[in-house]
Amino acid sequence: MSLPASLAELVKTRASDRCEYCRMSQSLQGATFHFEHVVPRTCGGGTVPENLALACPGCNLHKSDRSHATDPDTDLSAPLYHPRQHPWSDHFAWQGTRIIGLTPTGRATISALDLNHPRRLRVRAAEALFDLFPPG
Repeated sequence: MSLPASLAELVKTRASDRCEYCRMSQSLQGATFHFEHVVPRTCGGGTVPENLALACPGCNLHKSDRSHATDPDTDLSAPLYHPRQHPWSDHFAWQGTRIIGLTPTGRATISALDLNHPRRLRVRAAEALFDLFPPG
């Protein structure tokens, strides 16, 4: 998605050039991160600062146009994490290089976006070598 330069810069700066879901740093990635609609356009979400997040390709493609997913602990639908409305640490915690879900929203987001895929764990370990993990 193409955004006006000022809006793109706002989103990137606000996210500190990190995916707002998995917290991966853009700096070591070959692929350019996406400007993602937190509330999908198909669900009425607009292209406005409060509805845009910086997302790595993996998170953006896994999230797609979803706003909810199943919490694997309860088998109930839960809203996905919303970076503009929820502090990350309210829903997630680090356990080594793994992300642990603290709430139904956290667990549903981890499952839906595959936040602990083995490749992501390897990326976090590599980021640690460059003092990029854990994120500040």
